[in-house]
Amino acid sequence: MPKRLAPALVAGLVALVPSAAAGDARVFACEPEWAALAGEIGGDSVAVYSATHGRQDPHYIRARPSLIAQVRRADIVFCSGAELEIGWLPVLMERGARHGVQSGQPGHLMAADHVETLERPERVDRSLGDIHPSGNPHVHLDPRNIALLAVELAGRLARVDPGNAAAYRTRLADFQARWSSATGRWRARAGKLRGMKVVVHHAAWSYLIRWAGLERIATLERTPGVPPTASHLQRLVQQVRKTGATAILHAPHEPKDAADWLSERTGIPVVALPYTVGGQDEAGDLFALFDVTLALLEKARDRS
Repeated sequence: MPKRLAPALVAGLVALVPSAAAGDARVFACEPEWAALAGEIGGDSVAVYSATHGRQDPHYIRARPSLIAQVRRADIVFCSGAELEIGWLPVLMERGARHGVQSGQPGHLMAADHVETLERPERVDRSLGDIHPSGNPHVHLDPRNIALLAVELAGRLARVDPGNAAAYRTRLADFQARWSSATGRWRARAGKLRGMKVVVHHAAWSYLIRWAGLERIATLERTPGVPPTASHLQRLVQQVRKTGATAILHAPHEPKDAADWLSERTGIPVVALPYTVGGQDEAGDLFALFDVTLALLEKARDRS
């Protein structure tokens, strides 16, 4: 078997340009964060394909033939779930996915099914916009969720590829040790950010906000998934001036016009965070994702 690149580098590459390499098990990851985790746990024993890269909005992906071809070959389909991919994943699954990766099978892994989800709506109707009945799907921005999903993924890989089960257990143990150490450092840094007031465009940051103890004081989208209206933004100017904020958080895939408009009128800086692996060049793996995110938040805090 040809020598593979280091897992961190592989994660960065699949996040930027979806591709697969030879391996014993094939993982189709809907988002770069899950491709990165599959690389960490699977190592040389898996071929990882990322359906999206770090600067794409995973809500809005076209179910193109190349994705259908990759799903047909997959032993595990690993996605965020909670309806994040509702506009395209069902089409892929219907057009050729094997039985082993269908819902209820070992090869069907939806991250939101295995962690506590936030913001489950009490009612669902079209007037509420692009809401997710199963809760907020952006679960990867809490490092505790990554730890839980690493265990779940290792178990799934061992079931679909029992010949490499021992290798998956070994890599899981190694990842757990490194992740636990890093999480301890991140927790200490996040403690100094507690109470930091932020404005967001979309609810993509809810898990980071809860974990780091930030305070969301406003959302640019009045209705989830619907561009903010001029009247809503005008109201936000007064709200933000009254309550104060340190930063307007911005993800690579989010439109920037509303954030810039509010920043110009309030003096609050727009802080671009990577959001996922590959969202910025420096965020090439899961560890770097949190390192970079915390460093940018710390910089914004120090400027305020």
